[in-house]
Amino acid sequence: MGFFSTVLGFCGFGVGISIGVVAGYFLFIYFQPTDVKDPEIRPLVEQDSETLQRMLPEIPLWVKSPDYDRVDWLNKFIGYMWPYLDKAICKTARDIAKPIIAEQIPKYKIESVEFETLTLGSLPPTFQGMKVYVTDEKELIMEPSIKWAGNPNITVAVKAFGLKATAQVVDLQVFASPRITLKPLVPSFPCFAKIYVSLMDKPHVDFGLKLLGADLMSIPGLYRFVQFKYKDLWANGLCVGYKLLVDFEYRVFLQELIKDQVANMYLWPKTLEVPILDPAKALKRPVGILTVKVVRATKLKKKDFLGASDPYVKVKLTEDKLPSKKTTVKHKNLNPEWNEVFNLVVKDPESQAVELLVYDWEQVGKHDKMGMNVVPLKELPPEETKVMTLDLLKNMDLNDVQNEKSRGQLVVELTYKPFKEEDMPKELEETQSLQKAPEGTPAGGGLLVVIVHEGQDLEGKHHTNPHVRILFRGEEKRTKHVKKNRDPRWEEEFQFMLDEPPKNEKLHVEVVSTSSRIGLLHPKESLGYVDISLSDVVANKRINEKYHLIDSKNGRIQVELQWRTS
Repeated sequence: MGFFSTVLGFCGFGVGISIGVVAGYFLFIYFQPTDVKDPEIRPLVEQDSETLQRMLPEIPLWVKSPDYDRVDWLNKFIGYMWPYLDKAICKTARDIAKPIIAEQIPKYKIESVEFETLTLGSLPPTFQGMKVYVTDEKELIMEPSIKWAGNPNITVAVKAFGLKATAQVVDLQVFASPRITLKPLVPSFPCFAKIYVSLMDKPHVDFGLKLLGADLMSIPGLYRFVQFKYKDLWANGLCVGYKLLVDFEYRVFLQELIKDQVANMYLWPKTLEVPILDPAKALKRPVGILTVKVVRATKLKKKDFLGASDPYVKVKLTEDKLPSKKTTVKHKNLNPEWNEVFNLVVKDPESQAVELLVYDWEQVGKHDKMGMNVVPLKELPPEETKVMTLDLLKNMDLNDVQNEKSRGQLVVELTYKPFKEEDMPKELEETQSLQKAPEGTPAGGGLLVVIVHEGQDLEGKHHTNPHVRILFRGEEKRTKHVKKNRDPRWEEEFQFMLDEPPKNEKLHVEVVSTSSRIGLLHPKESLGYVDISLSDVVANKRINEKYHLIDSKNGRIQVELQWRTS
């Protein structure tokens, strides 16, 4: 029997192979159509109107719209960088999706949703064109047209009720026109603090979906279930805006569902916000006020052998370019009482410190330093007054033996009051959000912030080396000089601490050019000026405009004003 079984097995194998070869020949070779031809390639001008109409959606936007620029260089760059961008984008996508998934899964009683595999494949997206907007704000707005027919491998595992289901996304196609905004622009790499992404139109999404390696539509009963659910959604009016037929496949329904969900989350004016840097630290914007009260000094050591000392105190913040605040000079007194108060604008309480330096005033010659000390702001509890008695040191080197010598003590009161952010809707909040002045500011008082951005079309009769003079209440501030430039950018900020709102006052802004050569007949000339009424900034809290300069043919200057009140 064993012999006959073996013989019959070989015979069956041979017959099966023969039948398979014959069937394969007739199915895949013999019956293959013979009229298959390569497509004809003809110039665009030779196409008829109907063909052109069908081809119109495939034409790049830079051909159809003059607002879009051609970006072949960007496509080449992405093509070369795609293997590395793939890994970086997938890592970022995981980081962004993780908190979103954690927030959504409790609503559907799902235990977890995880990416088992996530790769975008070897085919990069193609940019069909790019539109760039120019604004007066510190931002860059781009609208690329993106088409991506990729071969990604995205496998998602879902756990619920003790069961695990794995879905795989393949053959993904995405056509979208997002608006990408980089703001605020900052002087720290990568030169922008946040990325905001909005969809200007509902995206086109097409993909294949498999469950555990099988086609999801082949699951018995699932198609009818989807039909029933779709009818229910249609009856409830949740699918208004597009009409789907009941006999749509599940994949098409799921694609529309995904497009709707993405549109509901990110269709303009809604945005996806991706933080890159902390704007407050990158821009070094004022975040609070430090009130320093210099009370007294005791047991100071005189610096003059033949006379008494005349002490005074300098107060300043580290990492601050503003000049030091000074107390009055107490003549011939080694135990002076000042009780003088100074307000300093804080930009980074974690890294800044207040420096207190005691000097001996000299009528002629250099003033002698009697001692110093430094207090880090991070040691000060917000909104609390801290009385400190500081030992005066020669310097802040802890290993210097001369610091062991007694130089007297300085008594100060320090109060750090952070600004309070205004209540604003998150989606409408500006990156340079307006803030309130600290509690304790005199009634109606606040901080006037002046930011000089840039000048345009400035022209002097003899030279153009512009800088800006700002005059307000007798106080003058100046920007840096920019040599030989008709369109200078300053991006400098100044603050004025006020006891009352400047409702009926004006800010004088003048652009001045100074010659860099000695001996000219016209070493300095005005390139124009403008007097800005401050009533608008008091009412609106913030204005950012370009002003035409008086006594200038075409000159303009962009100035931003902020009024921060308690």
